[in-house]
Amino acid sequence: MRLILTGLIFAAGLLFLFIGVGFLVDPVASGTDFGLNASTAQGLATMRADMTAFFVVAAVCMMIGAWRRNGDLLLVPAGLFGIALLGRCVGRAIDGPWDGYWTPMLVEGVMVILLLIASRVLPHRVG
Repeated sequence: MRLILTGLIFAAGLLFLFIGVGFLVDPVASGTDFGLNASTAQGLATMRADMTAFFVVAAVCMMIGAWRRNGDLLLVPAGLFGIALLGRCVGRAIDGPWDGYWTPMLVEGVMVILLLIASRVLPHRVG
């Protein structure tokens, strides 16, 4: 069980790291995949900064937490994805659905569940 959780989390972390680096290197192409369109330098800088930060911090915490078998580190990306899921739920309720709205919600929901389970299964560092 621990080995499977560790492998899944590390692999997902690699995926999110590539997504984050994609926003840093080419925010226009990466933003298009997420339904984002920035038409000014400020918008591109915001996408480059905020989306890169979100995905890279989540990825690094996932990969280090999985590698070191440290359940505490996995609570950081669980919180990030949980808040993202909450934001999508609020957007869905206020703005309505869009084509494929459930896909990112499913990914975020699965990641929250997986990370919370792993945070309990993997040991916690004391001291």
